[in-house]
Amino acid sequence: MNATDRTPADLLSSALAADPGRPLVTFYDDATGERVELSVATFANWVAKTANLLQGDLGAGPGDRVTLLLPAHWQTAVWLLACSSVGAIADVGGDPAAGDVVVSGPDSLEAARACRGERVALALRPLGGRFPQTPGGFADYAVEVPSQGDRFVPFAPVDPEDPALIVAGREFSGAEVVERARAEATGLGLTGPGSRILSALAYDTWEGLNAGLYAALATDGSVVLCRHLEMLGEEALAKRIESERVTATAR
Repeated sequence: MNATDRTPADLLSSALAADPGRPLVTFYDDATGERVELSVATFANWVAKTANLLQGDLGAGPGDRVTLLLPAHWQTAVWLLACSSVGAIADVGGDPAAGDVVVSGPDSLEAARACRGERVALALRPLGGRFPQTPGGFADYAVEVPSQGDRFVPFAPVDPEDPALIVAGREFSGAEVVERARAEATGLGLTGPGSRILSALAYDTWEGLNAGLYAALATDGSVVLCRHLEMLGEEALAKRIESERVTATAR
């Protein structure tokens, strides 16, 4: 952890420099049986490609609002860090009509059409799969992102004091996200390298975003992000906690 890190993207850069091979996000979807483990390096590569898509193809820059109509998912975590990399505002669950770009999962496509700007659709299928047929009026993320560059450089410097995140009606600067994530990490049970939190919280509150991404990133920890955990019995959950070496939970 670098004390000079002022944005979530800074935190990821420091993690990549320190230990690129360690796990960062492990994702489970208990409705589909999917499990994906992303090292810092793999996650950072997805973030770089997505930031290049956001900045280059979608024309987003500092101050632009990117409405994220997405559940707690590893690809949502990627988009949150891509927005931070570009300097765009990640508006989680916000009004698509107010967004310059909207990024939608398969269940919110109709609502996403209210966005007059660029629209991106995520199928949220296992292995990052594409839609069988691209929804009309949208770019399919799984089609567009693979060809993007593996390194990202923003066109304009990102100011840590600028708005970076909106969730549940609250706006945060990049610096506030980092400061609050660090301040609240111990209360979540994240005490430093090796700490591993299992989170089943939705991404529609600060608490869900912090437990499911930011606090682990701010403390050199990692997250086991679980969607549809209610479908897993207590015995199976106990086995997951043991096998994943979980040290804290947020449910």
